Amino acid sequence: MRRVLALAVLCGALSGCGEPKIDGSSEEAFKKSIDKISQSLPEKEKSKFTSDIMYLAMQGVDFKDVMSGRSNAEDIATEMRASLGGKGAKEVSAEADRVRAERVERERQQALSEISDLEKKKVESEKAAEQLKKFVVLKSRFYKRTEEYSYRAKPIIEVSIKNETGKAVSRAYFKGTIASPGRSVPWLVESFNYEISGGVEPGEEQSWSLAPNQFSEWGDVDPPKDAMFTVEVVRLDGADKEPLFGSGQFDERDAARLESLKKQYPN
Repeated sequence: MRRVLALAVLCGALSGCGEPKIDGSSEEAFKKSIDKISQSLPEKEKSKFTSDIMYLAMQGVDFKDVMSGRSNAEDIATEMRASLGGKGAKEVSAEADRVRAERVERERQQALSEISDLEKKKVESEKAAEQLKKFVVLKSRFYKRTEEYSYRAKPIIEVSIKNETGKAVSRAYFKGTIASPGRSVPWLVESFNYEISGGVEPGEEQSWSLAPNQFSEWGDVDPPKDAMFTVEVVRLDGADKEPLFGSGQFDERDAARLESLKKQYPN
């Protein structure tokens, strides 16, 4: 019994029995205890210990609060010492690994949710595209008209359509492209839309002459005579002025994002 008591007293005096712990009682004690733990570790474990300490310390930092002044460096340091105080190297490593694993899983779940949403958007966009084809562009023309007392030519868009969607349409949205045969880069790709007075009923044909803002891209473009003007229907609003088809178009950015996520999270 005396030997056990003597050993306990000796361990307390030398502070060398058991794994050294982080002392969070003060900033000085905190730094010294971390340095002591680091010095006690094999060389290959020192960098991971330092990395784990920094990682756990940053978990409690709200950068919005820091930037707004609601949180200061002293408060952050106090919270950090409180959260790490009493932990040894193994405990720090285990806690850091747990937090990292939780973060990885959280990111995975968020990515899978986004993949699901993008795939749903893609399917809906493909269905809408089939319906939009039924709003047929029969003819399209772009030109500029010079008017008296105007120093700038006025852009004109002429479009003829036929509504074969089976639904009344109150507004149509288009993507217009001005390009020359044999050229890979168009002179202009720009959107425009038209609120149809009285709407256009199923089976009905209409022709419109639209005048975009002459100080917009339409007014700036000066295509050559061989340029062709093509029009794609990208969205239609119904009689209630709510989106009918094409409100959630799956675009190139969506496609790139979906491809990137599926590479990172194949299952």
